[in-house]
Amino acid sequence: MTRRTSRRPRARAARGASRVGERIEVEVGPVAHGGHCVARVPAEAPAGDEPARDRVVFVRHALPGERVVVEVTEGSDGDSFWRADAVEVLEASPDRVPPPCPHAHPGGCGGCDFQHVAPAAQRDLKAAVVREQLSRLARIDREVEVEVVPPTLRWRTRMRYVELPDGRRGLHEHRSDRVVEIDDCLIDAGGQEPDGGDPTLETVATSYGTHQFSLAPEGFWQSHLEAPRVLVETVMRGLRPAPGERVLDLYAGVGLFAAFLSDAVGPTGKVVAVEGAREACRHAGANLGRDQVRSPTTVEHGTVERVLSTSYDEPFDLVVLDPPREGARRAVVEQIVDRAPRAVAYVACDPAALARDLATFAELGYPLRDLTAFDLFPMTHHIECVAVLERELRSPVHR
Repeated sequence: MTRRTSRRPRARAARGASRVGERIEVEVGPVAHGGHCVARVPAEAPAGDEPARDRVVFVRHALPGERVVVEVTEGSDGDSFWRADAVEVLEASPDRVPPPCPHAHPGGCGGCDFQHVAPAAQRDLKAAVVREQLSRLARIDREVEVEVVPPTLRWRTRMRYVELPDGRRGLHEHRSDRVVEIDDCLIDAGGQEPDGGDPTLETVATSYGTHQFSLAPEGFWQSHLEAPRVLVETVMRGLRPAPGERVLDLYAGVGLFAAFLSDAVGPTGKVVAVEGAREACRHAGANLGRDQVRSPTTVEHGTVERVLSTSYDEPFDLVVLDPPREGARRAVVEQIVDRAPRAVAYVACDPAALARDLATFAELGYPLRDLTAFDLFPMTHHIECVAVLERELRSPVHR
């Protein structure tokens, strides 16, 4: 699940003359992770016999194969790459469409990366990013299809606007503190957050049952209207939990997956939910109370790495992990493998972090069995994946 992170980039020390504002004609190359495409411009030849190398330019508002004029937004002579916006399209891709939002343009709101791209082509671009990250970082070569999850507009249940004078509101420009006034955001589903700090309630109805979840007004919850249902159903289908099994739910939030897993493993099973945010743990305790779920369920507060290194050092049949954007990393993966689960479901909002962790899992005897990708962030470059890993039959038990 995607946690909120700072949108402001770190300031980089200038290395040579600034090229910000310069306009260059380029041919746009492939899509890259992060909501931009890659173009290259000739760099000046260095001193000595070393050959000149093309400089990489990360271009927003463009599409692969297009010829565009870009305006440099970040970069100097000494930088290895620049950032730029496509400000004029000379040869357009057939996948280019008029953005539905009037604020989706260079110098406008930075919330959406792909409003200029037809929805089906957006999913193709995201699939290409996932394939490239899996191949480059995990040596996994497989086809990826990104599944559509309607709606593609008015899907975001929670928004954080910048409050402006006179009751107006806005959103930030891409990689900037500048605020663009927004009268109507087209990805905002229009939900109102409760006032006064009272918990809100979310009802998730799936093919595996229905649960209601309390959470703090500023607490984390999946953004897309359909995301909780889609992710629960995919995790349950991938793991096939059975009565009596023992389950670890890591980075558990307010207990979304734990609630449905508890129903599946029943009173003879066990579920342990681990979450680092104290407020989320408090709500998880209520959501997973005895009158809410079927199996004995424990909510443990603490970072996943610390909890697994000191507690629950016993076999578990199944593990679900839904880490923040940076992924789980090796120390946590090793602790998971040490519990010798028969299967692991990994919910990921960042394909690069997922690929790095999948490489570690495979090294330790848990290869990728299945991968499903969902377009749960339409009009943006973000994507959600669910990977299912299974222990190799001949792999040693790491205990």
